[in-house]
Formats: sequence, structure tokens, C-alpha cells
Amino acid sequence: MQIYSDSFQDGAFIPVQFAFAKADPASHIVLSDNRNPHLAWSGVPGGVKSFAVICHDPDVPSAGDDVNQEGKTVPANLRRVDFCHWVLVDLLPTASAVAEAQFSRGVTPRGKAGPEITGDLAPLRQGVNDYTGWFAGDKDMSGDYFGYDGPCPPWNDALMHHYIFTVYALDLVRLPVDGKFTRADALAAMQGHILAQASLTGLYTLNPALAPK
Repeated sequence: MQIYSDSFQDGAFIPVQFAFAKADPASHIVLSDNRNPHLAWSGVPGGVKSFAVICHDPDVPSAGDDVNQEGKTVPANLRRVDFCHWVLVDLLPTASAVAEAQFSRGVTPRGKAGPEITGDLAPLRQGVNDYTGWFAGDKDMSGDYFGYDGPCPPWNDALMHHYIFTVYALDLVRLPVDGKFTRADALAAMQGHILAQASLTGLYTLNPALAPK
């Protein structure tokens, strides 16, 4: 099974329109277009009954003491943890792509609705991403962040972040998760049902010292 994107190449920098935030010389960061990228896959095995898409960043600082603090840097050797940016499940077995901006256009304060997606995209469902926890104490932004919300690494992080988009081919018509399900919930429900998978990795930073020239 293979995966590719018209939005960025594997191992390349993700364009700012697919990020939650972009660098700003005056305020460090400002909100960006937050469009989900195009993804497409091929070489699918027989017996597929649905697909799932997950995006996560494995490079998030395990401690937030220095995150986005003036005069400080998040050291590259700090232990890192996963941060989920997207969980999309129950794509039909005939699906072979996700279009750019099909599921996200702009930042939605307090999060996009979910988990069900109505209209032409039904019966798709989206889980909550980890901005749900990140904004939990923010009076203006707190809420359940369903679907895709793109990169927003600390602007003072010395480490380039990697965003891994993975498509899973499953032998399940409907993934057995409900409500405000998470990446962990989806991965647990997939165990024993993955026929094939493929991943694509993009890079992103808000640190001007690391950004491509």
C-alpha cells in the first residue's frame, strides 16, 4: 500500500496553509488557514471494508515549563510525547483520497462539530484531537476539537517537528468506537483488523532559526 500527497512531499516542509498557526515576526505566531492536506493511497489489498486516517506529531515536549516563553528555548534533547492532530474513520472501501480542505478550512474556536459527519460525507466520523486538552483551560478556545487541526509547535522549540499521516486499510465496515473517541481509542479498536497501512511525514516549525530559507 502506498500513500502520497499533492500538498507536500514525504519528508518535506508542510506549507503554512495546512498549519494551525504560522510564524509572525511581531507576535511570534498568528493563526493560519488550517486546511487539511490532500492525501491519496493505492495498492490496497483485497477484503478492505473501510479506511481510517490518523495524523500525529511525536515531537511534542513532555514538559511545558519553557514552551513559548520569552528568553527560553525548549531543548531538543527533552523527552517527547505524541500529540494527535486528526482521527478520521469509516471511509468507504471505494475511497482512494481525501481532498485538500475537505474536512477543515480555518481555525474554529472551541472546535469543529463531531463525531458524525453529515451530508455527502456520511457515514464518516472524526475523533477528538489533542487540542481538546491543550485548550481546556482557555476561556476563549476550550471545547471538543473534532477532526483536523494542523501544526502549531512551540515557537521556541529547538527541535523540528514531524507530522505523520497514516492511512489504515481495515476489515471493518464501522470502527467500534463511539462518542468523543481519541486516537488511542481508534488504534485500540483497529488491533487485529489492519490489512495494510502506509504513512507520509511532513516537517513543520515556528522557530525562525529552523524554518527553511
